[in-house]
Amino acid sequence: MTPPRPPQRLYLLTPQLDDPQPFAPQLESALGAADIAAVLLRLGNADERTLINRAKAIVPMVQRRDVAVLLDGRPELAARAGADGAHLTGTAAFAAALALLKPDRIAGAGGLASRHDAMLAAETGADYVMFGEPDPPPRHPPRGGGRRPPLPDVLERLTWWADLFEVACVGYAASPDEVGALAATGADFLALGDWIWTEPKGAAAAVAAAAEFLR
Repeated sequence: MTPPRPPQRLYLLTPQLDDPQPFAPQLESALGAADIAAVLLRLGNADERTLINRAKAIVPMVQRRDVAVLLDGRPELAARAGADGAHLTGTAAFAAALALLKPDRIAGAGGLASRHDAMLAAETGADYVMFGEPDPPPRHPPRGGGRRPPLPDVLERLTWWADLFEVACVGYAASPDEVGALAATGADFLALGDWIWTEPKGAAAAVAAAAEFLR
């Protein structure tokens, strides 16, 4: 039998950031609203030096709260940006990133089209697998994962994984209406996407409301 899983926690996804400075206060407010395990830092396209500088504008602020920062893709920049790891979309991208991240940094796997893909990622070193992630932003082609699967498929996959595997699983909530159902699957982490940053009451209120489902 697998051991009891630790308490569920939240995982925040930033918007695609070209200039992180205006976003930093909003993120700091959200981090103070609940128990956050990690932040996935999503950066717009730029040259390598610019990307590192953008990451360094966010990473220390998050890590001061004992929250991990992962880069969305870009595993080759994780060490130089001071990030704790990277999230890779698609099995090919994940396999290619392992040598850059292990053993010192977190390697997360998403864009997993089948149960077999998820199990393969876990067997080869994934620290977590994500089911139901955001669609790629406009003008950015999918990186191996394609479009987000329907919610019932995500719920089924999370329940199956949480019941059988020790490697952590993340359920991505595309809207506040999905949080409760995702929490009920037993997923280790609930990932909150772009909708929290556009909440009229503020991101902190959206995060606090999501955290209520984990109690």
